[in-house]
Amino acid sequence: MNDMSWTPLGPSQPAPQPPPMPVAFSGDRKAFFRLVARGAGLELVTVGFYRFWLTTDIRRHLWSNTVIDGDGAEYTGRGKELLIGFLVALAILVPIYLGYTLLGVEAEHLQAFASLPMVAFFYLFGQFAIYRARRYRLTRTVWRGLRFWMSGSGWVYALKASLWGLLVVITLGFALPWREAALERYKMRHTYYGDLQGSFEGRGWDFFKRGWWLWLLMPFALVTVFGPFAYAAFKAVEWRWWLSGIRFGEVRLESTLSRGALIGLYWKVIGWILLLFIVFAAYVMLCIFLVASMDGTSIATFFKTEAFAKSIPLIVLLGIGYLAYALAINVVMRVYLMRDLWVRVLSSIIVHNIEAAADVTARGELANALGEGFADGLDVGGF
Repeated sequence: MNDMSWTPLGPSQPAPQPPPMPVAFSGDRKAFFRLVARGAGLELVTVGFYRFWLTTDIRRHLWSNTVIDGDGAEYTGRGKELLIGFLVALAILVPIYLGYTLLGVEAEHLQAFASLPMVAFFYLFGQFAIYRARRYRLTRTVWRGLRFWMSGSGWVYALKASLWGLLVVITLGFALPWREAALERYKMRHTYYGDLQGSFEGRGWDFFKRGWWLWLLMPFALVTVFGPFAYAAFKAVEWRWWLSGIRFGEVRLESTLSRGALIGLYWKVIGWILLLFIVFAAYVMLCIFLVASMDGTSIATFFKTEAFAKSIPLIVLLGIGYLAYALAINVVMRVYLMRDLWVRVLSSIIVHNIEAAADVTARGELANALGEGFADGLDVGGF
């Protein structure tokens, strides 16, 4: 009998597709709390300057414990870079502030009108800072030995953001979804992982359709106890829409975050702030009692004297207490609205076609930290 090969009839079966890949977080919550609590203490000692190193430590913790396909990310930024970027930005921003102040003194009758172009300038500058800060963070983010990076112009982005912002004001906020979609398309079009170019497929209409009722509810919710509910639901809708629109070549993300996923986090923050305020108020009363006792007067009498307003020990004690109160609130917000929010959002992400990121060539140059400095100086920073 002759050996014969046999080929089955019909079309060949397609190769099996790899299953979607969930994103995991491996970090310990207690370790993060110790990190931010120790950082808050060092911020108090250094009058806030330690925040640059604390920001770096927080990002390293979050990045390194974010695991995709078995590999964690890496944050390579340094606190010294953020400090230098902030100081350089300050050297640029302070003369602008001083120039505006002197202009207002010379032309007091025009000061109200002169503030409008100044506000517009700082809004434009703030959007430029947001774009450059994102570029810095991306170039310090590494996964599987390859760096993310970003091209594009910060000033072009700032102009687009400003024009869209004007349209949002004119439409009473209803143009916001289309603004976010247009700006994110620009950012992602200039975002790369190695030589793998990013894109954004989210549409403004999809964003609006998911949360249109929030636009109607928000004006009423902001002046009632339901404000945190509405805002938390809005952020959940925004996170899900944004993540589900991200692409890197054939790699795409999908989010299953529910509308109510973040409500508990915001209410916990409010509860902790109220509790800390009660503790701070008790501390203030104790300080007043101690200083009044040192002066040999009762609290009621102490309030009526000039010593109450001029007491150096009281001013020092209240200043220290206020700084501790503010830093304690920062710890709460970093735990709940940075770490816990990060974990909750990550747990909703599914990565499709991750194998498309296997054969990527390294590209891109490091960006300086000046954008982060501007963002810090203008208080428009993020993660």
